[in-house]
Amino acid sequence: MLSRRALLQGATALAGAMMMPVRLMAQATPFSHEALVARAQDLAAAAYVPPYQPSPEVVAQIDYTQHGKLKFRPEKALFAGQPGSELPAGYPLEFFHLGQFFTRRVRMYTVVNGQATEVPYSTDFFEMPEDSPARKLPADAGFAGFRLQEWHTEADWPRQDWVAFLGASYFRAIGAAGQYGLSARGVSLNAADPDAPEEFPDFTEFYIEQSADPNAPVVVSALLDGPSITGAYRFRMIRGLDRAKGVQMEVEATVFLRRDVDRLGLTPLTSMFWFGEYGKLRLSDWRPEVHDSDGLALWTGSGERIWRPLNNPAFTRVSAFVDENPRGFGLLQRDRNFDHFLDGVMYDRRPCLWVEPVTPFGRGSVQLLEIPTDDEIHDNIGAFWVPETPATAGNRYDLHYRLYWQSTEPFAAENIAQTVATRIGRGGTPGQPRPPGVYHFGVEFDRPAVMQRIPWGVFPEVVVTTSAGTISRIFSEPVPNGNIWRANFDIALGPDESADLRMYMAMDGVPLTETWSYQFSPRTAMEL
Repeated sequence: MLSRRALLQGATALAGAMMMPVRLMAQATPFSHEALVARAQDLAAAAYVPPYQPSPEVVAQIDYTQHGKLKFRPEKALFAGQPGSELPAGYPLEFFHLGQFFTRRVRMYTVVNGQATEVPYSTDFFEMPEDSPARKLPADAGFAGFRLQEWHTEADWPRQDWVAFLGASYFRAIGAAGQYGLSARGVSLNAADPDAPEEFPDFTEFYIEQSADPNAPVVVSALLDGPSITGAYRFRMIRGLDRAKGVQMEVEATVFLRRDVDRLGLTPLTSMFWFGEYGKLRLSDWRPEVHDSDGLALWTGSGERIWRPLNNPAFTRVSAFVDENPRGFGLLQRDRNFDHFLDGVMYDRRPCLWVEPVTPFGRGSVQLLEIPTDDEIHDNIGAFWVPETPATAGNRYDLHYRLYWQSTEPFAAENIAQTVATRIGRGGTPGQPRPPGVYHFGVEFDRPAVMQRIPWGVFPEVVVTTSAGTISRIFSEPVPNGNIWRANFDIALGPDESADLRMYMAMDGVPLTETWSYQFSPRTAMEL
């Protein structure tokens, strides 16, 4: 471990060394994931100590504009294959600087042959204006997070990063289309809980190990710490040279509760949904749709496929899908048509993120959190697994799951059609007076191999149920110029009522489609 005294004494030498290939200057110590788990368990038995926040008054001055001027120097990246480096050539490792929104030091270590070496902070890692507030930080300020660039071949220049860990326990990766979008988290505590404030525990240490094989996983271990929880995580992240596959992560995590938690969200996903082909307030925005994800997909333990379109509700709400040993769930961006977004930030290329349990989850529920938003800058969607048993102090949770960041869900059923659009409008018959309090749903399904089985002149049955209100005008119809079929129905609902809707299409009693599920209240039908 590099002491503060040694760092100060070596500042001049370090500045010179940074002009040369990067050499780690701290002493290496043995490292193993099992030892990290033991540390997390010991921490859970002790009082919580918040992470070090260097010079808060200085960090507060590093706002969005100032932070944008702190650019990591690509030639300083670790694992970049520089001649004479102590590290193997791999995916170049870069660091994020502290700033107004990332105020806590995160310690960074490289791991080679079971030995961990801390990477000391230096201003020489960054392009930094002479008048930057960052120059006032102490020598032990540390980093805020890290990212990995694409493989180190000349053809990849300029490089693009493919994974980033930044802020609390947040991390994200690009999909097959090369775009960032939604995020994942190590854990979610008391999200939208009316009786307890939400907590955001931190990844306080990272241990990063690579090999010289571009198709081998990058192994990242992380220590989690917060007022109510500790944990040790190991991420085996595969990018590879075939970028059409997106990014896959295998995650092993052991977490310990310091104290009771009202809502423990494991394997959490975080995204943004402002509006889609439904739910848009007139004149709120010029674009047809704005969202990173458009639905929650579930593959239940019994084998049912469920699609729940996302909402931008009038008030915060949580929907729970009770299950035992689900086969997977994810927040997906199914809409891949640029003309549906018309935006240069490429919402049509945002990745889907799918959770696959390796070790069964047991009994619990997939919970969907939806928070009102009036702009695209806010993540207002969450999805996570909540165990059935209470989350009480002293509990230990051992998790093993995979995360798939790609353009489609990895285990899509081939024998049923998928939802591709949800449309909501006034009910009644067009051309005739529209009855008050009646709303029309048109839900579209597509998968050519399935829908082409429907004989000419046959109209599939629309099977729809509701928890409230009255369903009428149920019918199906083909959408011209394609293989899409639309299921239609009206629902009469009081202004203060809320309905949980379920619907699928069937032929001869056999489902043709996944189950479409939706929570509807006239109060949230902003476009009507």
